[in-house]
Amino acid sequence: MVINLAMKILIGIPFVFGLLVYKLRTRHLSTFNAIENFLRSQNNLMPISYSYSDIKKMTKGFREKLGEGGYGSVYKGKLRSGRDVAVKILGKNKSNGQDFINEVTTTGRIHHVNIVRLVGYCADMSHCALVYDFMPNGSLEKYLCCKKSGIHSLTWEKKQAITLGVAQGIEYLHRGCDMRILHFDIKPHNILLDDNFTPKISDFGLAKSYSNETSIVTITAARGTIGYVAPELINRGIGAVSYKADVYSFGMLLMEMLSLKKNLIQNTELSSQYFPDWIYDHFNKSKDLEIGDAEELGCEERKITRKMTIVALWCIQMNPVDRPSMSKVMEEKFREKFNLVRGGFYTDEVQGS
Repeated sequence: MVINLAMKILIGIPFVFGLLVYKLRTRHLSTFNAIENFLRSQNNLMPISYSYSDIKKMTKGFREKLGEGGYGSVYKGKLRSGRDVAVKILGKNKSNGQDFINEVTTTGRIHHVNIVRLVGYCADMSHCALVYDFMPNGSLEKYLCCKKSGIHSLTWEKKQAITLGVAQGIEYLHRGCDMRILHFDIKPHNILLDDNFTPKISDFGLAKSYSNETSIVTITAARGTIGYVAPELINRGIGAVSYKADVYSFGMLLMEMLSLKKNLIQNTELSSQYFPDWIYDHFNKSKDLEIGDAEELGCEERKITRKMTIVALWCIQMNPVDRPSMSKVMEEKFREKFNLVRGGFYTDEVQGS
């Protein structure tokens, strides 16, 4: 009896191991088959195709790591021309290949001053990499996490310029392309800054493209980063999913730039409440919003923060129908052409925009 059991185990273990290897290899091949099929079907891609050997050479053996996340790792590289680039190595866990396809589909076809430029890509059976323009000032996130007196502090004029640039980039994605592109992950970490602090929207791994003739997009699961995800992506009963999801994320990004998100809720009994609801309750109780360093602001800076605050509140309304389109935000250029009233928000132009 014991001998028979031992024999079954000895025979079974190699069988199970072989089955696992077969399944992993099949999944791996199907991933790259999907990528290969995608690349063969594209005849209008602008980026350059690199081999993995090229990628290793341009990064000098992945010597200088710039960052790491759920997508994989990013390294600094240099092209033969001497131009600096950022090389994103996609993690193997990412892929049915969709993140790679999303990135190449979007940034590989478009060019805009506020969208990060995809220089090239690598897909050679075992490795996927994306090569972007290098952004020497890193992401917006590091400028928002530091203290106001720190070396990375930004003036309010610079913050306003960055905000306008991000708005222009999103508006281009929504209306300036042959296909409407929804980013679904607008947040400070995904806003990169060049040497002149011009913002570039990056990381299109969650992006979805669809026809300009269609106003509603179908997705099977919520996508994005907690704290920036539009409520309709979590609860479909709130409203249909559309480009207004990016508008919501843009509004939350503004709240982060204003330090309102962390300053208002931190250390309060309402810290677990859904943030927009907390804001509305705050106004209903006739309380003012206080910017972190409001007492030190000059007249012009106060005007900037007020405009940014109002636009942020305009964009994070619960019902997506009540939010403006990014083109409306750009048309107004942050002018206060709507009212905040006790009990809610309204505007004669936002409805149906």
